[in-house]
Formats: sequence, structure tokens, C-alpha cells
Amino acid sequence: MTRPAPILVLALAALVAGCASTTKPGAVGADRSQLLLVSSESLNRTAAQQYATLTSRAAQKGALNQDPAQTQRVKAISARLVPQTVVFRDDALAWKWETNVLTSKEVNAWCMPGGKIAVYTGLIEKINPTDDELAAVMGHEIAHALREHSRERVSQEVAKSAVIGIGAAALGLGQAGADLGNMLAQVTFTLPFSREHEREADRIGVELAARAGYDPRAAITLWEKMAKLGGGSVEILSTHPAPESRIADLKVYAAKVMPLYEAAKAQRP
Repeated sequence: MTRPAPILVLALAALVAGCASTTKPGAVGADRSQLLLVSSESLNRTAAQQYATLTSRAAQKGALNQDPAQTQRVKAISARLVPQTVVFRDDALAWKWETNVLTSKEVNAWCMPGGKIAVYTGLIEKINPTDDELAAVMGHEIAHALREHSRERVSQEVAKSAVIGIGAAALGLGQAGADLGNMLAQVTFTLPFSREHEREADRIGVELAARAGYDPRAAITLWEKMAKLGGGSVEILSTHPAPESRIADLKVYAAKVMPLYEAAKAQRP
């Protein structure tokens, strides 16, 4: 019988050891096991560097937080959403959260690993969201960071490499380590999240919004607005598909977290 090569054994062991859930389930039950071959620390550090570069360049072009009222609105919503993240993971409040508004015609928003948020003016101006709907967008993007979907996608890209390279990649060595920034940029701005990722972000997003005192049903009207505006002019739809099944799922989970919304609303001044 042929014995497996040591590097193959190491690679398989890394794959098994790299499976875990990044969050507590919350009321919506987000507890799927995930493939995680890259450390949170390395990805968060890379994300922070990329975010700093991006916002610095935007500032140089006069495209960072141009409208004070718009910026204050987005940051106020973020300030209510972020404290709710502790429901899903204990370490999230210690992240160095940042929220900025970027001037761009794109209808888009995202949250990089470690809590680096950006909302584009195109989304605010073309969708004209209510605060509840804007909270739905931001809650959804924050959920991607909480569940570390980018880390999972990078890990999946690493796992596609030749078996001989998997062991080194799992340890953060070699070319995989050197290419971490490129892979993070790809999964953030280019490669679409999976349907499973989108469902998780939708469900966690409505819970975050509800706990923050925003009507979770606004997620439904938000995605209806997105769909009406059209995929060709809505960049966010290229990575956030909105089929009928998605709206149906949002209705179920928005109803599920309505008691959380009612409780939060009752406690607010």
C-alpha cells in the first residue's frame, strides 16, 4: 500500500483544522462551519493597510466625506449598528471600526475585514434610502465582516492551489502570503460572494438592524429598490443578487427578528 506523502498529510490536516464557525449563531442561527486557512490577524492587517491607502487617495481627490450631513448620517447609523456585533462575536467591539463616505456614481457599499466600512454617494443619491434601508445595507456589509466571508473566500482560493502548496499556504508562507493583498482586493471588489454568504449576510444584517432599533422589514424594500434601478447601473447587484427567493427569505427573517426591533425601539428615547 502506498503511504501518503508527508506534505499531503500536512495539507489534509490543515484543511480539517481550518474548519470552524466565526460567529455565535444569534437569533438567526449563523453557525455554519467554514474553511479558514488564513489567520484573521493577517487579513485584518492587510485590510487596514488597503483601507488607509484607499481613503487617503480619495481624500487627495476630494472624494472623501465631502458632504458633512451625509457623512454624519452614515456614521450615526454605523454607531448604532456596531455595538450589536457583540451578539455574534465577542471580539468585534475591539476592532478598529472606521466608516467613511466615498464620492462615486456607483451604487455600492462594503465592509472590509476588521470593520472598515465604505458607503458610496451613488447608493445614497440613486436609491434614496430611508435610515432603516441604509441600516439594512450597512448591516448586511458588516455581517460579511463578522462572518469573515473574505477570509473564507481567500482560504478557498488558497485551497484551489496544487496540493503540494496547501501546507505552506495554510502556514502563511511562500507565494500565498505574498499574494494575500491581491486576493483580499479580489474578494472585496471583484469576485462575488456565494449564495450562502449572501443569505448569511442578509439574515445577520436584519438582526443587527433590529437590535439597533431599525425596522428589519426595510431590507425588503431596499432590495426591491435595488432591483428596480437595474443591475446594469447598480454595482452592488453584481455581487449581491436579488432574486425572488432572496426577498422571500428576507421576509421570513425580518419577521423572526421583529420582537428584537420592538424591544429596541421601546428602549430608545
